[in-house]
Amino acid sequence: MEHQHIYDAQGKQLCGVQEEQIYTKAGAKELLKDDTCCTTHQHDEHHDDDDGHDHEHSAGNQTTFQLFLSSVISLVLLLIAIALDQWIPQNWFGGWIRIVWYLVAYAPVGLPVVKEAFESITKGEIFSEFFLMTIATVGAFAIQEYPEGVAVMLFYAVGEVFQTLAVKRAKGNIKALLDQRPDEVTLVMDNRQTHIVKAEFVEIGAIVQLKAGEKLALDGVLLSDSASFNTAALTGESKPDTKTKGEGVLAGMINLNGVAQVKVTTAYKDSKLSRILELVQNAAAQKAPTELFIRKFAKIYTPMVVGLALGICLLPYFFVDTYDFKTWLYRSLIFLVISCPCALVISIPLGYFGGIGAASRNGILFKGSNFLDIMANIQHVVMDKTGTLTKGVFKVQEVVFKEEFDKIKMLQMVNTLESKSTHPVATAIHQYVGAADVSIPLQEVEEIAGHGLKAIIEGNELLVGNFKLMDKFGIQYDVNPQSIVDTLIAVAFNKAFVGYLTIADEIKEDASQTVNALKKWGIKVTMLSGDKSTVVQAVAQKLAILNAFGDLLPEDKVNKVKVLKAKNETVAFVGDGVNDAPAIALSDVGIAMGGLGSDATIETADIVIQDDAPSKIPMAIHIGKQTKRIVWQNISLAFGVKAIVLILGAGGLATMWEAVFADVGVALLAILNAYRIQGLKV
Repeated sequence: MEHQHIYDAQGKQLCGVQEEQIYTKAGAKELLKDDTCCTTHQHDEHHDDDDGHDHEHSAGNQTTFQLFLSSVISLVLLLIAIALDQWIPQNWFGGWIRIVWYLVAYAPVGLPVVKEAFESITKGEIFSEFFLMTIATVGAFAIQEYPEGVAVMLFYAVGEVFQTLAVKRAKGNIKALLDQRPDEVTLVMDNRQTHIVKAEFVEIGAIVQLKAGEKLALDGVLLSDSASFNTAALTGESKPDTKTKGEGVLAGMINLNGVAQVKVTTAYKDSKLSRILELVQNAAAQKAPTELFIRKFAKIYTPMVVGLALGICLLPYFFVDTYDFKTWLYRSLIFLVISCPCALVISIPLGYFGGIGAASRNGILFKGSNFLDIMANIQHVVMDKTGTLTKGVFKVQEVVFKEEFDKIKMLQMVNTLESKSTHPVATAIHQYVGAADVSIPLQEVEEIAGHGLKAIIEGNELLVGNFKLMDKFGIQYDVNPQSIVDTLIAVAFNKAFVGYLTIADEIKEDASQTVNALKKWGIKVTMLSGDKSTVVQAVAQKLAILNAFGDLLPEDKVNKVKVLKAKNETVAFVGDGVNDAPAIALSDVGIAMGGLGSDATIETADIVIQDDAPSKIPMAIHIGKQTKRIVWQNISLAFGVKAIVLILGAGGLATMWEAVFADVGVALLAILNAYRIQGLKV
């Protein structure tokens, strides 16, 4: 990678100082505290691993060779010792020489585990897997089974390394899929000179230049006439997305051809991708019920097994005439090795990591593994209409104003008021009328949820919204809204009804496919919308949705969701607007359409679909079902094999080698099984 320098607005290179001054195009100054000069900024990584079995952190920045080094040393020493046992006379390789050799072979893999066991005990966690392995191997040395004592700890260490690599890879995959932001950007200054600056210090209003093949670091709007972007990292879609001048572009998009210029609209830390990254990185805190159960179970299971091992060692003394302490101690040690719950503790979270990674690869972001479980069992999907099942890209079809009003002047006032809203309807009006007239003196602008907008212009009240807004303010009108299928935007000025605009939306290409897929799984589908009932019913009829309701306020949507939840149904709500946030928060799992979706909805939701495609809803359910299936396969495998070998070990029919397979072998099989979800094709 070519070394790049940081410059100020005048083109002076900033090096050798601790406080660097960076200027945006607007000329604003930022003080950057940085002890290093001319280096690439690195993102801080924060992990919240509270499972007491932190493989990734134990790995640190070690290479794979470094992770395996201690195991390789122990393996070489163990093989030499076994060879000496077989071919060298006992009078030379015997006594204290033999013991010391095996202790040296044990040390590289055993001492870290003994240390972990001691630290766990000091924290009050006596019955950890480290404690079990320490007792088992020290016990093997006590009964002079030196090769088996070293071998058990060696295979355990190898299993731990594989688990470390598996967890590290799973987390790395998720981060690599999501963190698509470059650290530096090319800033266009007032004198048209370009300079490289740190992305996190670029201010809103600055202009960023993007060459072909470069990734965008911040959200903004395109200033160039047109540009094609690869959005696969954000949406999972491989086809290029062509944007035209004035359209929004997001951090993580890759410019495919030519040089494009983008005006920054959002600070680096507030970009949609930054927020999504933070949400997904914190997903580890949201544990699935299966994970929580296994943790609680392990805290009971481990001391119980230690008690049983003591019983196997000591109780036969009272019932067996030919009791031999060494034989029964060996059986109890086998029992301890088998009982180690590592396969469960690691493979289950790994399965959920894989599910989150597979979803991320397809543009679906789960904020916690618990939502994978909920999606696997969803019974009812409730969807908003506009922006969810329809494109949310409205176009004005007709303007019907009364003759006594100046049509052009009224449209300018409506357009200026709508410029205060982010609703897709406002965008349609802007496209129809043109740029808003900033000279119109708007006062007391108010957005009335589920109704529309209200403002005062030179002492006169302007109302723009649906006909419920007209009813709310007692405006008389001579139109039957139910007789017109398209969406209606009513206008009133100075208490008089001006007329209306008709606006039409398009159904998304994959909406019908989505509804059919959900129905095949036996999942009920309901559509709720604030749009008028005639429009809602027309869309519902095209998509074969039986339950559809229109003319709903945000609180009406909430009440509909409450009714469904009262039937003990697991409900998912899918929406994109601010008015959907309350219903999303109430549902068992809230799904936000992340491309067009409002910030409030994305923050409230449990799952974010980045490309707004409704077909990702059944895909998310499929990934949840597959993840749950693999997790329960691992649970069944671990319990099944361990139960069989535990019984064999207690009866003296299993050796320490079978015990190693029941622990390390099953853990590795479970890890390989969990890996399958990461490569899931949907």
